[in-house]
Amino acid sequence: MKEQINYIISQLQGFYPREELHELAYWIIEETVGLTRTQLFTQSHSKVDIPNLPQILERLKNHEPIQYIFGHTQWMGLDLHVNAATLIPRPETAELVEWIIANSDTSAPLQVLDIGTGSGCIAIALKKRCPAWQIKGVDVSDEALVVAKANAKRNGVQIEWKKMDILSQKPDTVDIIVSNPPYICHKEKATMDSRVLDYEPHNALFVPDDDPLLFYRRIASMKSSNVLYFEINEAYGNQVCNMMNELGYKDVQIKNDIYGKARMVFGRIKA
Repeated sequence: MKEQINYIISQLQGFYPREELHELAYWIIEETVGLTRTQLFTQSHSKVDIPNLPQILERLKNHEPIQYIFGHTQWMGLDLHVNAATLIPRPETAELVEWIIANSDTSAPLQVLDIGTGSGCIAIALKKRCPAWQIKGVDVSDEALVVAKANAKRNGVQIEWKKMDILSQKPDTVDIIVSNPPYICHKEKATMDSRVLDYEPHNALFVPDDDPLLFYRRIASMKSSNVLYFEINEAYGNQVCNMMNELGYKDVQIKNDIYGKARMVFGRIKA
């Protein structure tokens, strides 16, 4: 298969950073031929045709995310369906999930609400790791909820899903609320990767330039939980914390991701 790998890399050179080219080639081969990277390294394989390779390469040259091309992604040990109605789960979101688990009683029957659930990745990962928890996921998008429901079934977990516009509806009281809401200002578009800007759902990405804390303020002010966890825009960590302090939250903390960026915030109403 070395010839096919080199061909894929040659076709995508100039479209992606050098360090990504091998990853994309291995991903294409695993998805189309069924051979993992380990199998490619440890076994000898004769040349085989890669189905739909010209179409796949053309879509990649247009910077369509490979997760959308093949319709799913691996994240936190889960196989998750994704499409243009849902964001692609990120590593920093996995760090948020791990933070919640590390700070919580995983054996207690806690009620947890994931606001803006998208693909359902946070809710499903929490339920997988904490089966005693009762987890709900809400989203304003019907299309996203279809994906979330399919992903729960795909990964063998029971979660309650509900359509909800958090800006106009208030959820029931729960023990923990977690949210990765829209947090990118429109003015930031010029610096964004085209794979995100051109393909991922804008209603899950953007907030007005004049109100970047729109969703954080709404969720925090409802006080539907004693405990809040947010994924945040690194540019607004201090503002989110100040807002939560003003609303009466205690022990408000910012947590950096593995790259040293302020990407998560925690707070509780009662110390």
